[in-house]
Amino acid sequence: MDDEPLSEWAERRDAKIGRLRAVPLVSGNGPKGSHLHPDAPRVIQRWNGHAWEPHGFAANLTEAQRILHPPAEQTSSAPAPLPQPLSAGRGRHRRPRPGE
Repeated sequence: MDDEPLSEWAERRDAKIGRLRAVPLVSGNGPKGSHLHPDAPRVIQRWNGHAWEPHGFAANLTEAQRILHPPAEQTSSAPAPLPQPLSAGRGRHRRPRPGE
């Protein structure tokens, strides 16, 4: 059996500290998937390394997604390079040129 060193496991665990998740507040023991109750309020929980702890509150799924996934701000003002899908290449799908 290949056991990983404890230090590697601790690094992986510590990398998850601060991760957020949204849990819908619905009654009963039924399914709690976000797509089933999009208008239900949510509790935002934060992983502290050992357990999920309350961190915030959202009125519905849309607000919870804004909290969990804030819009990315562009740090570069330079435009992205344009893709060139038909440029010359040597992939497996390309025919070899004569003489190669």
